[in-house]
Amino acid sequence: MARWIRFSHDGQTAFGQIEGDSVHVFMGDLFGDCHPTGQVLPLAGLQPLRPIERPGKTIAMYNNFHALLTKMNVTPPKEPQYLLKPPNTYLDPGVTIPRPDCDSRIVFEGELAVVIGKKAKSVSPAAALDHVFGYTCVNDVTAVDLLTRDPSFQHWVRAKGFDGFCPFGPVIASGLDPSQLVVRTTLNGTVRQEYPLSDMLFNVPQIVSALSHDMTLEPGDMILCGTSVGVGVMKPDSLVEVEIAGIGTLTNRIN
Repeated sequence: MARWIRFSHDGQTAFGQIEGDSVHVFMGDLFGDCHPTGQVLPLAGLQPLRPIERPGKTIAMYNNFHALLTKMNVTPPKEPQYLLKPPNTYLDPGVTIPRPDCDSRIVFEGELAVVIGKKAKSVSPAAALDHVFGYTCVNDVTAVDLLTRDPSFQHWVRAKGFDGFCPFGPVIASGLDPSQLVVRTTLNGTVRQEYPLSDMLFNVPQIVSALSHDMTLEPGDMILCGTSVGVGVMKPDSLVEVEIAGIGTLTNRIN
């Protein structure tokens, strides 16, 4: 397994691979030609940044967990349902989520994100993982009341598209088996979500394959796998932590 971090150090931005308590600094393209510089820095002295500065697109799955489908008493979809989150939503670990100027409850959704590493167009489920670079943690923040305010149209893009509504990180971990992972989300120190990714309706290879038939997936794109039961409201100054073993903990407050 490899864990990649993007960070700030002495006013400079760089990326590297974590080994123990140190980071081996790399140069080049994370998803292409990159190599170590020979510089090694203590991990404790670095400021983590989101591991991809600006994903080309972020696709967010909807209704993808059996437990949540059962709770909602809805029929499982026959194919992946998804939406897009715009680039202005991207936020670094540790940075405060700005509260939007709208009359709505703001909720957290702890999720696993798939990071594409190689261009994928109409790939099969069997070949899909060859196009996956790794995985990271994400909080798919939503202004939930906006979804149903107008009965004639559900405002998915608006509800999920405010500035800072997609914190992700702290690293990208490769070599993990998502089916063995658990997403654990805490709100102000209290566990609110703890669900196995094995409960996904569509698993990672199926999702990547299906989406690649709809649109070309490019290196650096992210796919959010959806969330399960336990989503809750973030009141002002709430602290949300999304933890996945092997990746780490994504921590953000909301103002």
